[in-house]
Amino acid sequence: MRKRPSLIYDPKDDLDRTRPHEIGKITVYRYFLAALSFAVIGYGHPSKSLAEPVQAPAGAVPSGEASNGGAVYDQHCAECHDHPTGRIPARSFVSMLRSPESIINTLSKGVMRPMAKTLDATQIHDVAVYLTGREPGSDPQPDIHANLCKSDGGPIDLTKPGWNGWGNNPENTRYQPNPGLKSDDVPKLKVKWAFAYPGIAYGQPIMVSGRVFIETREGQVFSLDAQTGCTHWVYDLGTPVRTAISIGALSKGPHAKYAAYFGDEKGVAHAVDAMTGEPIWATPVEKHPLARITGAPKLYDGHLFVPVSSMEEVSGATPTYQCCTFRGSVVALDAATGKILWQSYPIQQKPKKTRTNATGTQMFGPAGVAIWDSPTVDAKRQLIYIGTGDSYTEVPVDASDAVMALDMATGTRRWVNQVRKDDNWLVGCPEQTAGNCPKPTGPDYDFGSSPILDTLPNGKQVILAGAKSSVVYGFDPAAKGKLLWQRKLAGGSSTGGVEWGPAADGANVYVAIGDAIAIAPNEPGGVTAINAETGEVVWHTPAPNPVCSWGTVNCSKAQPSGVTAIPGLVFVGSWDGHIRGYSAKDGSILWDFDTAQTFAGVNGIQAKGGAIDMGGQTIGDGILLVNSGVTPVQHPGNALLAFTVDGK
Repeated sequence: MRKRPSLIYDPKDDLDRTRPHEIGKITVYRYFLAALSFAVIGYGHPSKSLAEPVQAPAGAVPSGEASNGGAVYDQHCAECHDHPTGRIPARSFVSMLRSPESIINTLSKGVMRPMAKTLDATQIHDVAVYLTGREPGSDPQPDIHANLCKSDGGPIDLTKPGWNGWGNNPENTRYQPNPGLKSDDVPKLKVKWAFAYPGIAYGQPIMVSGRVFIETREGQVFSLDAQTGCTHWVYDLGTPVRTAISIGALSKGPHAKYAAYFGDEKGVAHAVDAMTGEPIWATPVEKHPLARITGAPKLYDGHLFVPVSSMEEVSGATPTYQCCTFRGSVVALDAATGKILWQSYPIQQKPKKTRTNATGTQMFGPAGVAIWDSPTVDAKRQLIYIGTGDSYTEVPVDASDAVMALDMATGTRRWVNQVRKDDNWLVGCPEQTAGNCPKPTGPDYDFGSSPILDTLPNGKQVILAGAKSSVVYGFDPAAKGKLLWQRKLAGGSSTGGVEWGPAADGANVYVAIGDAIAIAPNEPGGVTAINAETGEVVWHTPAPNPVCSWGTVNCSKAQPSGVTAIPGLVFVGSWDGHIRGYSAKDGSILWDFDTAQTFAGVNGIQAKGGAIDMGGQTIGDGILLVNSGVTPVQHPGNALLAFTVDGK
């Protein structure tokens, strides 16, 4: 077997820089297709079983293209995807649930562009056609400039009801105290309008001043009218964006200019004009080539706090990759200019050479501790709270699987509470016995969701955090993060546990469980209310047995998406496509709507609903916004749904 080149790490100087000199094609495809298990995937042929290869319609694909694409796949992809391990998806999974455009965009202008530079356009096209069984253009895609609004919507007013940013407030409670409807109105909610995403649904919608801001896997950011769904503007970035968007003023006074802030999957933070979509600034926040921004940047008091994560734990599955050199961080930017003010690494020591693996490849460490979640602001104590990811190596660190406090002005670490040591993990571990797997290998039970700073009725505050272990923790912000209580709710798994985040209303914290691959006797899903002060369970509602509109294949009752709370009610989405409203008092289900249907999109094509995952539903001004089809594994779709009372 010929020797494959690897991504080579240059340890000169401060070890903070990496550079892709040349990347072996097997590494390209391992990274590309493994990344699909972390990202949301496009829809293809949902009626077919994942175990069945997709067959192209007769004459749909020229035989030459199919033959060329097959040769590329056999030579560079089959090693991983005909024998998948860990989170690497099987070929049949990719074949059915990706569109050819999605594969081409990912390789040519998406997160895989730097990694796929050894492939020409014909190879990229042919392998996409071979895998999907159809030519680009076979799947109807909306004109991104369709259904433009006839007016600009008037000036932006941040005092109007809405939902701004990931958690709706600096404390990330995901609680809407003024939703514009009562819990008694919820059973009357109906779809007012639907918007069809280009490609696939992604991220989490927000609503500010009568406008809805959304982001796409295909690389666009849209501003829509909240009442009608018409398009005010679209910014075609070309790089996938999955972070929730925050809107803030760039200046003061009656003629203030407002910006929309977000991060992309190349590790770049952006500000664009919230009225027009014109770019204002773009700042790369991390030099590592595998860095990305998945947690929503937090806007507060003229600063933008940007969490940095990476895909190195995917690349680390390749034995010839020189792993691991990435360190997660939080970067503070000046919101007006994009200037970097400070960067704080939870792993304070820089990576160094450690050992050579079985292939003779040089290894580095410590590494990892990605920040997947949106930072939480404690204005009283002038602190930023983050939940941290796992370690990539066996070099001991005190910052993985932890809740940490950073000084808002300087980024200096104020305290850290690590709840699990030695959670060292890479894709493919511990299944593979050679290569880069750390020893010991952990369960991948990190914090993927934002900590919540909740204020109790007695005025005391508590930090609430849920981990993929299915354990929810209460920490004391007044005592340097001292553990107050912990409550295990389910079995826990690398797919969550608590995946995208709970909601809290000052009395209880409401937690939904994913655990899609739960091991018996544990089961996926379920919603639990916990007393935020004591950690005692107030109520628990098991996930209903799934009824999926697409049939029994890949039909799951897992509930990993973000939770949303309003007075008296809690909204939770599910992998079976259902959005449900639970009584905050006793957990009874007051409303159940199956979003996995087809809707007439206001932008000219059908909006197809599917499983619900990732960013949660948002609500304001009497409008409930739900992304349907956001899922890394189950039934994907492309629908943004706006619900109002009686659809009016």
